[in-house]
Amino acid sequence: MGTTSDLKPGAVIKFNNELCTVLESEHRTPGNLRAFYQVKMRSMKSGKLLENRFRSGETIEFIRVEKNNYQFLYRDGDHFIFMDPNSYDQFPVDGIIVGKLADYMKEGQEAILSITDSTVLLVELPTTVVLRVTQTEPGFKGDTATNITKPATVETGANVGVPIFINEGDLIKIDPNSGSYLERVKE
Repeated sequence: MGTTSDLKPGAVIKFNNELCTVLESEHRTPGNLRAFYQVKMRSMKSGKLLENRFRSGETIEFIRVEKNNYQFLYRDGDHFIFMDPNSYDQFPVDGIIVGKLADYMKEGQEAILSITDSTVLLVELPTTVVLRVTQTEPGFKGDTATNITKPATVETGANVGVPIFINEGDLIKIDPNSGSYLERVKE
């Protein structure tokens, strides 16, 4: 247990029986009213943005969350198997927790897992992922001046909008959170 003065960005609290990550916490003392903390937080389960006022000095249940690097090994039905690179322990993570990031995960890739009481709460990928284009329509020399995009399928099976100069076999950098093309990578 902690109090409102312990609310810092990145802290995980239990709010309305849901685990939430604190994004912003601002202490306010309006004129002749009592002081309070205005807190913006994101639900770890649904991803919804929540906002709440806590009275100054109110007790809050903080949850201890460990964030560590893990390696994605393979997919087994609805589960994704991750390995701890230090102990080589393997454990399954439900596909619902991985969510849309599954479209950009390839075997051997690093991921950050947030774990509490041996339960995985959140899976995060690096800010950029490099994947190979496996299928797209051919590009033509000189097609670089416009910002027109075409659909491309990458090695994980995800569809990404890429510029028209990208060809099959090219390596591209993708933002896994938005699913958008960032740049072509030279081999």
